[in-house]
Amino acid sequence: MAESLTANRWVYGAAYFGIMSVLMLWHILPIQVGPRGYPGPDLLICITFAWVLRRPQYVPTLLIAGVFLIADMLFMRPPGLWTALVVLGVEFLRAREATSRELPFPVEWAMVAMVLVLMTMANRVALSAAMVDQAGFGLTVLQFIATALAYPLVVLLSRVLFDIRKMTPGKTDTMWRPR
Repeated sequence: MAESLTANRWVYGAAYFGIMSVLMLWHILPIQVGPRGYPGPDLLICITFAWVLRRPQYVPTLLIAGVFLIADMLFMRPPGLWTALVVLGVEFLRAREATSRELPFPVEWAMVAMVLVLMTMANRVALSAAMVDQAGFGLTVLQFIATALAYPLVVLLSRVLFDIRKMTPGKTDTMWRPR
């Protein structure tokens, strides 16, 4: 049984890394020729939050930090700032994973949205303090709204495609211990 739990962790960890890699590649490809319209959702955040709140053992913190550090480099963001904010947000949600099992989905969705708002505000404040050019406030708000609205769809697709569900009290993974 321990071997199957470890294998599941490796398989889902590799799946997470693969999904994130495809999304990062898709993001940097010059597919759209004309001017960009509204910003799309940050699917990297949506998938990470959805998986952490459902099966935190499948996405360890070092994997998340590595993926978002690579994303910082590829997307030409200040290296480590967004990564640190994501890790803080993920660890906040990971600490509340056990209590969120009993919560209805709208409450979970609101909790994720609030964490995302705090992360976005902290990012803007840090970039402003360092006098780094950043997107307009309106575009940042639109991306937050798009990300928050995409979260339920990501949760649904994670459940349907990867069978990532919330752990129930009777069916928790016995080998996993929170850090």
